[in-house]
Amino acid sequence: MNASFLLFALLNTGFILLVSPFFMSLIKKVKASAQGRKGPRLLQSYFDLRKLLKKEVVYSPNSSGIMRITPYLNMAVLLLASLFVPIVFIPDAPAGIGNIIVFLYLLAIERFFMALCGLDAGSTFGGMGSSRLMSLSSVIEPTMVIAFAALAYVLRTVNFHEMFAITARSTIPESPTLTLISISLFIIIIVETGRIPVDNPATHLELTMMNEAMILEQSGKNLALIELAHAVKQTILMAVLINILAPWGLATELTLAGFAVSCLYFLVKASLLAGIIGLFESSIAKMRLFRLPSFYMMAFFFSALTILMEVFA
Repeated sequence: MNASFLLFALLNTGFILLVSPFFMSLIKKVKASAQGRKGPRLLQSYFDLRKLLKKEVVYSPNSSGIMRITPYLNMAVLLLASLFVPIVFIPDAPAGIGNIIVFLYLLAIERFFMALCGLDAGSTFGGMGSSRLMSLSSVIEPTMVIAFAALAYVLRTVNFHEMFAITARSTIPESPTLTLISISLFIIIIVETGRIPVDNPATHLELTMMNEAMILEQSGKNLALIELAHAVKQTILMAVLINILAPWGLATELTLAGFAVSCLYFLVKASLLAGIIGLFESSIAKMRLFRLPSFYMMAFFFSALTILMEVFA
């Protein structure tokens, strides 16, 4: 493992941890503005995390060690996943880092332990949220596999670092079919981060809760870690879409100027994408649980169409 990659690991994970809460606040701000409200400050998520870190952790008497290790495990898994998605620059990565299959497994591990955590406390809401998540995961996971398989087929590689190096060298997408894949990736962002129409992160109504139901028993620094991990996951998925559809500014080698430009460009592009997500949430209603697979299948359709277009082109 060379020094360049170690520096990349430090800078990339640090940058993602630093900016992830900002995008959460920005989405809330855009949604509030679209609804005619003032909304929270753009730094509100940082204040909320600081407040939670100062609070005591209270565990359910029915919980086991799973509830205690899940916040730390999920954060570690997502920070490892962040090494697969270059934001600050594209490094010379060791073998295996950047592999799409490993990346999907890391997301599956995070999802699995969140479901276990919801079940562990023995609460009705937690069990309901975990049950719903696992039921819908049986639909979204094959869709994610097809979407990333289409991405790999178009760019002829299964490594994110190589994909982004290809797209970064061009001023327009390498293939028009990447636009279709981008639609699938946008739907995956909505699904994986539990946003409307899949879930409503701003409510605690038992009829609609999914992700929020699984963390009702969490408190203090554990809840802060889960919220931060959720923000990191959103930033990682946003970075995948941005680096495929709009890779402008992504540095292919480590220089001070390249690092600064990459960070600045990413902030601008991710802020625009966060605004689009906020407007999308404001313009659509929460779907009923049994109708969600039809929303997921839109991503499957565009991904399958991409593969067919590439095969018969």
